Amino acid sequence: GIVLIIYVALLGLTGWRLMDTPSGFIPEQDQGFLIGVVQLPAGSSLDRTEAVMLRAKDIIQSTEGVEGTVAFAGLDGSSFSFGSNAATLFIRLDKFEDRGSKETKAAALAGAITQATAGIEEANIFVIAPPSIQGLGTGNGFKMMVQDRSGAGYRALEGATFGMMGGAAQNPQLQQVFSTYNTASPRIAADVDRDKALMLGVQPSEVFSTLGIYLGSSYINDFNMAGRTYRVTAQAEPAYRDDLADIANLKVKSTSGAMVPIGSLANLRQDSGPSRIVRFNLFPAAELNGQGAPGVSSGEAIAKMEQLAQATLPDGFSYEWTELAYQEKQASGGAGMIFAMSVLLVFLVLAANYEAFTLPLAVILIVPMCVLAAILGVNALGLDNNILVQVGLVVLVALAAKNAILIVEFAKQAEEDEGMNRWDAAVSAARTRLRPILMT
Repeated sequence: GIVLIIYVALLGLTGWRLMDTPSGFIPEQDQGFLIGVVQLPAGSSLDRTEAVMLRAKDIIQSTEGVEGTVAFAGLDGSSFSFGSNAATLFIRLDKFEDRGSKETKAAALAGAITQATAGIEEANIFVIAPPSIQGLGTGNGFKMMVQDRSGAGYRALEGATFGMMGGAAQNPQLQQVFSTYNTASPRIAADVDRDKALMLGVQPSEVFSTLGIYLGSSYINDFNMAGRTYRVTAQAEPAYRDDLADIANLKVKSTSGAMVPIGSLANLRQDSGPSRIVRFNLFPAAELNGQGAPGVSSGEAIAKMEQLAQATLPDGFSYEWTELAYQEKQASGGAGMIFAMSVLLVFLVLAANYEAFTLPLAVILIVPMCVLAAILGVNALGLDNNILVQVGLVVLVALAAKNAILIVEFAKQAEEDEGMNRWDAAVSAARTRLRPILMT
């Protein structure tokens, strides 16, 4: 009776520790490089961005543990999109054997570089680690997509996203929560008078096509000369698309062959808006990147962001997870069910083998004790219950079950062949198997 009470108490302890242990997905790994994201105010020129990027590069190069830096102006490293106000620095770290101290580990260096570059007031600079699984996202940590599901508009979406950022900045369990979404990028709006265009023999689609070719570009063909192939691209020279007057003078051909100035067909005006429009599951969305503070698991960080979203996002706005956070949400909750079904399957196989239900219990009852010992070790080291811990639990339970099966088999033989009672048979089997267990 006392043994049963102790066992039930240990079962309760196992369940409590499993529930109380922070959940995780894939531990952050030192892959030997980091990604620096430089974000200037919307509309900043490429020359200004490059100058700030080079200042940040010099600071990073002087940091202990950094071997070299490759910088790209015009590339946003958090989304790998292009913009004149963004830059990306790929920071190559020293070899692992040369970075023995805690201060030169990748996570510590990311924090040190962020602090060192905080003095550059012209830009926001963030340093993120690459994703634990290459190709699954643009960085480690989480990425939340804030969605406008009511058609409130891009500025309302920006306000909701920045409200989330402000709330995350006040939470000590979250760090480096940022978004590059901005609706202040300068642009030119063209309101086409469709009726007037049709009256003059110009299809509205021709107006849009002409603007796309002159202001953007259009591939024409290739030609060969002197043994090399050259691409022909149509585009207006910068001097002829520099301001509103230049754009208004661009001409489109009508059905009668006359060249009609675009300024007579459209009202051109200065405007501002997002530099790129992102949709996630058809809804306008803004990316929100971040990670948990040191000692905070990815599962805890995701839970905090979900609580913040419920408390902060206005009506008509919602969120979804993507990249690593999405995979973690998909995988969470399923491990316990799979583990329980596996134990049940082992029990049924053993029951069929022993042709009884009592002997398999002697094997299965060791499983919670293995889990308890393992999870206490995880807690003692301050780790989270991630996918590697779960794989270790499976291996540990398999080893313990194998030993339990052999002990039960030896005890069964001693009881049937030598006529021992159950107690003596169990003690004899345990003594017989003790040395092989300790040696293996």
